[in-house]
Amino acid sequence: MQSGNCGERHWRIFICYFVFACLSGVPTRANSPRGDQIPSPGFSAELSGSSAEVIQALNEVLEDQIIHGTHVFDKEPTLTGATVAASTPLFEPWNGPGRVFYKIRKDVVAPRHFRESEDMGTIAVRYVVTSAGEVHTRIHIAAIFVETAHRRVHASDGTVESSEFKAIQEHLQAIQFAAQEAADAKRRRDSAELVRQTAIRQREDETTRLAAAQSSVQDLQQRISAMRHEVERRVKAPGADLKAAPFRAAAKVKALAAYTEVVVVIVTPHWYGVETPDGQRGWMPVDQLETLP
Repeated sequence: MQSGNCGERHWRIFICYFVFACLSGVPTRANSPRGDQIPSPGFSAELSGSSAEVIQALNEVLEDQIIHGTHVFDKEPTLTGATVAASTPLFEPWNGPGRVFYKIRKDVVAPRHFRESEDMGTIAVRYVVTSAGEVHTRIHIAAIFVETAHRRVHASDGTVESSEFKAIQEHLQAIQFAAQEAADAKRRRDSAELVRQTAIRQREDETTRLAAAQSSVQDLQQRISAMRHEVERRVKAPGADLKAAPFRAAAKVKALAAYTEVVVVIVTPHWYGVETPDGQRGWMPVDQLETLP
């Protein structure tokens, strides 16, 4: 009796565990996937750069035709021949945020750094790029090897993901360095252009000031010429006497030859007080003088 009760108790415990396992989602030994069929959780990291910069770097790595961090033969440490793919059934469809990219390499034999890979198959790498702000971007990389015959999935030990990330990071740094160099070169060009434009404006200002000064001088010369024309006269032919006073009977100071130029210093209706070229002053009748030609 006791033996029967003990067996019944064990059976009840087994049934309860089985029901609990089914309800809680805990896999039983019968339906649990093999260790080499569980995909790698992948590699996630944040990069200092905009999404556009990271995607540009990623596209360069996608186009290099290399699966970084693995190889097949020891003499060939670089596994080439990879191609870019818009999608692949080797991964479950991605329904999360961000942009997804794929790179695959078919017909690979037992690649290194994939757990327990012993057959021919395909390596697939998935990249998920998510913006983490204006200057930060998060990237998640997962790499798996799927056997062609048995369709078993072998997860990477992390070497492929970290190597792919390092390649992307190096390309990103090169892109940012080139952008910085271009920005510095543009600043230098802009600075040189500013100096050139400033020099041009200064020359233009100097030219304008010089033109204004020349115009002022010309105006002054014209005014002086006009004033000279107003105040200068010359003796009519055949000549005339310079008088000491504005009277016909006044004493003669000196005789002036025809066309002698004099400067008018005093104006009266009939007489001009004049100064001769040698500084002698006196009076002459208006009708004995004429304007300069």
